Amino acid sequence: MAWNRPGGSARKSSGGGFGSLLDKLPDFGGGGGPLRWVGLALALWLAFNCFVLIAEQQRGVVLRFGMFNRVMQPGPSLKLPWPIERVIKVNATQIKNYEDRVPVLTSDENIVEVAVNVQYRVADPQLYLFGTRNGDEVLKQAALSTVREQVGRSTLDTVLGAREQLAVSARERLQKSLEAYRTGLVVTELNLPDARPPQQVKPAFDDVNSAQQDKERLISESRAYAAKIVPEARGQAARVRTVAEGYKTAEIARATGDAERFSLLVQQYKNAPDVTRKRLWLETVQDVLARNRKVVGGDGRQLIWAPLDGASGQAMPAAPAALPELVSPTVEATAPEASARPGRSGRPTGREEVVR
Repeated sequence: MAWNRPGGSARKSSGGGFGSLLDKLPDFGGGGGPLRWVGLALALWLAFNCFVLIAEQQRGVVLRFGMFNRVMQPGPSLKLPWPIERVIKVNATQIKNYEDRVPVLTSDENIVEVAVNVQYRVADPQLYLFGTRNGDEVLKQAALSTVREQVGRSTLDTVLGAREQLAVSARERLQKSLEAYRTGLVVTELNLPDARPPQQVKPAFDDVNSAQQDKERLISESRAYAAKIVPEARGQAARVRTVAEGYKTAEIARATGDAERFSLLVQQYKNAPDVTRKRLWLETVQDVLARNRKVVGGDGRQLIWAPLDGASGQAMPAAPAALPELVSPTVEATAPEASARPGRSGRPTGREEVVR
């Protein structure tokens, strides 16, 4: 039939689509032989092999005949077909994590197990693939070596209580080592989350740690006591010093005043000995009587107690429950003829003797 014969009208009248694409392909050897299908397969293979799609978190390392040629950025790209070029995709944004626990000898000859946590990523895909044989393994070994170096230079107290500074210095040292080894990796974080003694010596270490805490507690208590008692002692010392200075000034002033008064009394005594002597006697008696209790006697058994020295500010002693009977003294007149002498007044002259 006409539609079944090669080159018939059925072929010429076929529409578009996959059949029209096949019609455009060259006819190798005439007719619909297998070479035509081989050419189609080769074209499809070249199309898919030359097109490369790089994801956002990836970088494509292009090798031309096994040698590094370029790095593809995220997005669609083209390359020469294999075996001329091939692409190795590297995840450049993934944060990788490495954890380990390593025993370390400190500078004061103590063994401590330190936990190491390193987070890193690929910064240079070319160096990561071809700078070293295995960049991840190099990072692990370099991290352990760096931690041993930094902890080995520190004491046990520093490792247990101040690991932040050690972690910062260890991170800087590790990054320099990775750059020297050409690993293409960058350290984003390095932590030393835990540090503890080995299990074999943990009881002894707990005792030492407890003693250290007791020491720090006692030191804190002693400092608090010193901060409290020292200002009080200084205040008391200043008060005693001030009182002593005031007493010194008062005594000097009093002694100076007494000396000046005595000098004036000497001058007055030289001018009027009798008058000065009597005045001094009266002042002395007045001072003595002002400091003592007064009892005034009356007729018979009646007694009058007069607390005249209340103005002195001193507490008066309590009056006795029963006072003995007081008898007023009698004054006997002696030498009456002396009082009757003419020209003599009855007023005391201050030279008479006091009869007690």
